[in-house]
Amino acid sequence: MLPLKEKDRPIVKKLLEAGCCARCVLRFCCLGVQSAYRQSYEASALAALELCAFISDSENNESQDAAVLEQHTEDPPSKKMKMDAAEMDVQSEGDSAVVPTVMEEGDAEPADSDVCVVCLGVLQQFCDEAYAIKVCLVTINPIALGKSMCLDMDDVIQVKEAFKWTMQGLVSKELGGVPVVNKFVSQQNVFTRMAVVKALEKVSDEKFLKKFPCPPTRPVSKCIAQDVQCLHVSVFVAGRYNKFSRTLPQTPWVIDGERRMESSVEELIAAPLLSSFRAEGFNFSSSGREDVDVRTLGNGRPFALELLNPHRARFNKAEVRQLQETINQSSDKIRVRDLQIVSRDAMGHMKEGEEDKTKSYTALIWTQKAINKDDITFLEETKELKLAQKTPLRVLHRRPLAVRERVIHTMSTCFLDAHHFHLKLRTQAGTYIKEFVHGDFGRTKPNLCDLLKSETDILELDVESVDVDWPPSIPE
Repeated sequence: MLPLKEKDRPIVKKLLEAGCCARCVLRFCCLGVQSAYRQSYEASALAALELCAFISDSENNESQDAAVLEQHTEDPPSKKMKMDAAEMDVQSEGDSAVVPTVMEEGDAEPADSDVCVVCLGVLQQFCDEAYAIKVCLVTINPIALGKSMCLDMDDVIQVKEAFKWTMQGLVSKELGGVPVVNKFVSQQNVFTRMAVVKALEKVSDEKFLKKFPCPPTRPVSKCIAQDVQCLHVSVFVAGRYNKFSRTLPQTPWVIDGERRMESSVEELIAAPLLSSFRAEGFNFSSSGREDVDVRTLGNGRPFALELLNPHRARFNKAEVRQLQETINQSSDKIRVRDLQIVSRDAMGHMKEGEEDKTKSYTALIWTQKAINKDDITFLEETKELKLAQKTPLRVLHRRPLAVRERVIHTMSTCFLDAHHFHLKLRTQAGTYIKEFVHGDFGRTKPNLCDLLKSETDILELDVESVDVDWPPSIPE
């Protein structure tokens, strides 16, 4: 018997009624027993029967309890669950066992389709022995597999519906709350993770529900496997970097199709790694980013590289240390420390609570009005200064217009001459330091111009520390 719990009964009922396959029902119920997913189609059909019996027993028990409590009341007979046994035949040549449809007496017959509304047949058609043999014929080493799917427009529509009909929505709706609805709209038949995420953010729940029902209708066609492509799982390499140049961008700087700088931080780090891992490409991410004219000093900025389809994946600690030295010797503009191979899950630690972290900076400030040491000492007494920053003009082309509240925790000063001083700041991550200094035409309030009653500008800026405790430090 499947180890399902009492709280799973309404969820199982909803999923079966909507047309989920047995595997999708089990995974939405968070069933972690691997053997339940390794069964053949015949066994999956039996599992589906068990699911129907699971919810049927619940309703029968409820009916019996009601009869005992209300034995003197003449009520209509309780509704009974029934299953069309004809739908339990197992399809041949890789088709899945048909999902049993749970119905109440008097309901209309379901659509004549055996395609799961959630996985669109992926967990049905591609989990049988025939497809496993096809995979084995092209697989030489035990490496990860990526499947290229050929979707027609009917399948695309079902993908849109499947994305929005999540487990959270079902649970919330079943418990009487507001269903959680995801949205997915794409103007082209190319689906990547980022394309889906961006599309989901643009469509309101109300607009989406006008086009697609919830729960979705049963699809009539499955996803089709076009071919089998063998790929190695990505390898993730993390560390911290220092940037010593004021003419080096973090990522390739391309404006109007023209490259403006010879190299970038990510390229200097990635080149030796691509060569050593023999990877086909990479994805670079970091805990924030600095402008091209800003140095990153101190213990450096956390970063991570995802190396795509590497042909070599295993390196011992000594080899990783040698890779770090190779990167450091390749250029005097950057330096890498704490280089290490990490898991995909560990990557999330770099972004956790990013806006709650703090960063420290040192800025060289120019003032139009002549000042003395006493004119700036009050800044050291200013604590927890709250800013309202509109999206800076210099990044408005790539970031949405918004007002962001940020905090400058502490400031300290070092007087240089009548028009220059050093300003040290410890701020909330995400604070625009340049805009705090010059005001950005009043888009940052308050700003240093307001505080000093003088026009001010920033001549140099250094990141002194990024207070993210990741990745773990490695002793020298």
